[in-house]
Amino acid sequence: MIGARRWRMLALGVNAHVGVTLGLFGLPLVMPEIERHFGVPLAVAGVIANAPSLGILLALVAWGALADRHGERLVLGVGVGTAAALFCAVAFVEATWAVVVLLALAGAAGSAAMVGGGRIVLRWFDPPERGVAMGVRQVSYTIGMAVGAFALPPVARAYGLAGVLFVCAGVSLVAAVLAGSFLAEPPRTVTASGTAPAGSPYRQRKLWRVHATSALHAVPQSVVSTYGVTCLIGLYGWDVVDAGRLFGVAAVVGAVVRVAAGRWSDRTGLRMRPLLLLTLASVVVLALLVAGTLTRTGLGAAMLAVAAVLTVAGNGLAYLKAGELAGPAWAGRVLGTHNTIQNVVALAVTPLAGLLISGPGPWTAFAAGLACALISLPVIPVRGEQRADA
Repeated sequence: MIGARRWRMLALGVNAHVGVTLGLFGLPLVMPEIERHFGVPLAVAGVIANAPSLGILLALVAWGALADRHGERLVLGVGVGTAAALFCAVAFVEATWAVVVLLALAGAAGSAAMVGGGRIVLRWFDPPERGVAMGVRQVSYTIGMAVGAFALPPVARAYGLAGVLFVCAGVSLVAAVLAGSFLAEPPRTVTASGTAPAGSPYRQRKLWRVHATSALHAVPQSVVSTYGVTCLIGLYGWDVVDAGRLFGVAAVVGAVVRVAAGRWSDRTGLRMRPLLLLTLASVVVLALLVAGTLTRTGLGAAMLAVAAVLTVAGNGLAYLKAGELAGPAWAGRVLGTHNTIQNVVALAVTPLAGLLISGPGPWTAFAAGLACALISLPVIPVRGEQRADA
């Protein structure tokens, strides 16, 4: 009974994250509509599309602390439900500054799903099963982006930006009601890891290195996810719907890759070794992407799709490792901090990458992502890693 129930709890957490992902991270998929609607340049449109990230980075740790104290049901129900109301409110606002503020508040509220889902894995699953479970949990972002890639561009074309926001609000509301109604506490507390300290987990250098690794990986992730569709349209002349569909297919493939990476880590009992190998693969793909966009060949479009998969493939492994190093008492706060660091980087990278793309060209933004992926290789704490089930 517990075995089946834990998967139902995970499904509720995944559903909440999928629902709110459309509004938190799907707006870059309709960047041309944002530019047209507000009459702003690409860099400003990028700030609007990623405004939820500003709220996310301010609220994640607080949601983590609240989840550590009161559990996932309250956090997901209230947070995702509030985000739904704010997405709806944005549809009735015209001033650019007000849109940015409301979207930031929606990000702050919706970020509850980013913390709560991770705690479900750590509290309901034993270490030898967490890689797959966290891979499934991380698929929530990928599924949300896949749904957004297929659904949001056609909605934007037919109903404009207001239609996109209403879709984001409706999906988030349904997810919030389900999570608030059916999530429950586990019948027992699962030990997070044999290496979890009694005091603050930040006494461990490994935890800081895991955070730093994800911060560096956030650079290529942000560049590809935010400007990939725009690059296909502007550089290669793709139709906006076709470009969105390509990223939708990449998101579906990415879902499979994330679960496979989790299974890989469960079989080896290691989280960082698979992450290192995935990063090496990303370095190769990003190098080919730079070459393809610099020469404006079809290689660039193909590598954009592959990069959309590989640059996020290891997110679940780093996230899980951070939670296991934290232990159950600190899991919410540490996972909140981990996501906060990633979103700080993404928020800083977005306008800078927009300027690079509008100036020297897209290849320079992708080259910056490549450089950060290379720098991350010696940072990943592979040496001396203990098996998760030790």
